Amino acid sequence: MWGREFVLAARACGKGNFAITMEHVLPNILSVLIVQATIRFAIAILAEAALSYLGLGTQPPQPSWGRMLSEAQTLLFQAPRLAVFPGIAIAFAVLGLNLLGDGLRDLFDPRLARKR
Repeated sequence: MWGREFVLAARACGKGNFAITMEHVLPNILSVLIVQATIRFAIAILAEAALSYLGLGTQPPQPSWGRMLSEAQTLLFQAPRLAVFPGIAIAFAVLGLNLLGDGLRDLFDPRLARKR
């Protein structure tokens, strides 16, 4: 990124590394960073739920959607809502984070700002 034309032009104007980073480089990578952060957070939710479902996650005083699913598995035919609601919560949380990341990418992407 430091060899790109806009960085070389900013350096030719006498700007320092910090100013170039804040004014030119950061706006170009901000959308990618936001999308990566929201996707990683969604993956972390899925990983915690999977580990808790297997009994390797958080321990009983702390709530966990994966442990709720695991405990509801034995009562699936008597009370299916005990398994449905944590599953829906996991799905909505992951979907919400992915949609949030896409929306923020659209908001902060400088290439898309030119088209608006």
